[in-house]
Amino acid sequence: MKSLAVVLSILVAVAMVLVNYPNGAVSFFLVVILSIPCIFILHKLTPNQDKRFIVDLFLIALSLRLLLGIALEVLDLRMLAGGDAKGYDMLGSRIAEYWHGLVVYNDPLTRLAMERNSNWGMNFLVAILYYVIGPNIFAAQSACAVFGAATPPLAYLCSLKIFKNRDVAKYTAIALAVVPAFILWSGQLLKDGLIAFLLVLAIYLVMRLQERFNWLDVVLLMGTMAGVMALRFYIFYMIAAAVAGSFVVGSGTTNNSMFRRTAALIVIAFGLTYFGVMRTASLNLSEYGQLERIQMTRDALSRDAGSGFGDDIDVSTTGGAVMAMPVGLTYLMFSPFPWEFKSIHQFITLPDLLIWWATIPFIVMGLVYTFRYRLRDALPILLFVLMLSLAYSLFQGNTGMIYRQRIQIQVFLFMIAAVGWTLVKERRENRRIIQNEQAQLVHGSHLHT
Repeated sequence: MKSLAVVLSILVAVAMVLVNYPNGAVSFFLVVILSIPCIFILHKLTPNQDKRFIVDLFLIALSLRLLLGIALEVLDLRMLAGGDAKGYDMLGSRIAEYWHGLVVYNDPLTRLAMERNSNWGMNFLVAILYYVIGPNIFAAQSACAVFGAATPPLAYLCSLKIFKNRDVAKYTAIALAVVPAFILWSGQLLKDGLIAFLLVLAIYLVMRLQERFNWLDVVLLMGTMAGVMALRFYIFYMIAAAVAGSFVVGSGTTNNSMFRRTAALIVIAFGLTYFGVMRTASLNLSEYGQLERIQMTRDALSRDAGSGFGDDIDVSTTGGAVMAMPVGLTYLMFSPFPWEFKSIHQFITLPDLLIWWATIPFIVMGLVYTFRYRLRDALPILLFVLMLSLAYSLFQGNTGMIYRQRIQIQVFLFMIAAVGWTLVKERRENRRIIQNEQAQLVHGSHLHT
């Protein structure tokens, strides 16, 4: 694995520089600048026996995502694979130009770019990058790829905290590194990979704070939650509820542990309120969180896209929302269905879909084990998955968007699936040991006779 990671990284680095010089060279140096601290931090946090594994996994995951980016650049497939990237590039460029004094605020495009709309966090993130290095969508997507590649090792650390099992943690990390959906959506200039990274980081920080109060972890958790709000505000509520629930229930019952959890929760709530995060989130909720507005969004997704579904569903009332949930959950967990494919790029998702379907039995086994033995530790991810699944089952009416946004749920469900897979392997190993012992007993009895 070590030689594979190094060779693949070198080949990808050369390809990046050659396919689009000089933008490729700038992108490569940006990847190096971002990757070095990621590798250092991940290496420091990982147990000694798995340090080499985590570094190699990061390099392989990064190489796969950068290879995707190279293909998108060479074949000009961004509009097909993730058209939002073009919008972030355009609006981020305009904000950077405004900061440089090259355009005026009254320009319509500048005003649109500066608005606090649903994409403002991504627009400003791209603008900060472009302000430093200049407009370069290849570099921007490569930066996203670094955080996408950091998610599997971070999921290893998070899973290890929750389930206390190295095999579970390693299987989780490997899955997130190589499953096609995670490569596709975290290797482009899109929100989804960044959100998955922030979600795993938030849960990992919560687990650390459960063990020991640390001001740096508190500040990082507040920043992480603010980042989630800036990228996709409604997920902020899900992760905030998961964090609060985890601190309330906790994993310890001593006075010190309860004091530690309470102090952390108070500081985080105060900090988010002081810096205006809670106010911004509340304003967004009042504007977008009404059932009538959700129905409008759902109608647009289901009627205006070739992969829409449930255009007859009405979630504008409480009763309608309850009735819509079973259909929405079915599509969320199992779509896109092969018999509904209408284009070549939909058929391309088939291998990934089959992998996901094969994973579901292991998720069920992992959930049973988790509820029986690890409920307190796994509470934050279970709460988050439940709430976001219910939310998506209400307002998502497009299988293409479900396929893309499902990774925000899958990033934790693969942890649960790794538990199920580990249980299956352990049972097989136990059966093999018993069979060997029985065979040895039979062989010994023959020798005595």
